[in-house]
Amino acid sequence: QVQLVESGGGLVQAGGSLRLSCAASGRTFSSYAMGWFRQAPGKEREFVARISRSSSGNTVYADSVKGRFTISRDNAKNTVYLQMNSLKPEDTAVYYCAADTGVGHLRRNPSFYDYWGQGTQVTVSS
Repeated sequence: QVQLVESGGGLVQAGGSLRLSCAASGRTFSSYAMGWFRQAPGKEREFVARISRSSSGNTVYADSVKGRFTISRDNAKNTVYLQMNSLKPEDTAVYYCAADTGVGHLRRNPSFYDYWGQGTQVTVSS
């Protein structure tokens, strides 16, 4: 079992920055990959970023956030982060972290992720 708790969301003006955190507990944190997803009102949940098991692991990003968002993890603190810079109004959504305990590389489909946090709201004003 894995429990995930996100924090760091809020209201920010366009062009601003936020850092989301996701604290994990339960199963050994370094044994699974982590991802961030988001869901805007009336839209499907979409992939944002993923990092593999190690703290210096491989990362992959959605084209819409590449160059603006950075995913990282600190396995000593059981935490994954999403640094979001140059935010745009279209980044407004509920952001979720998720754990992929399976075996696979660069997986973007939400169905591969076994555990989910409760979400944190990010609102970007124009």
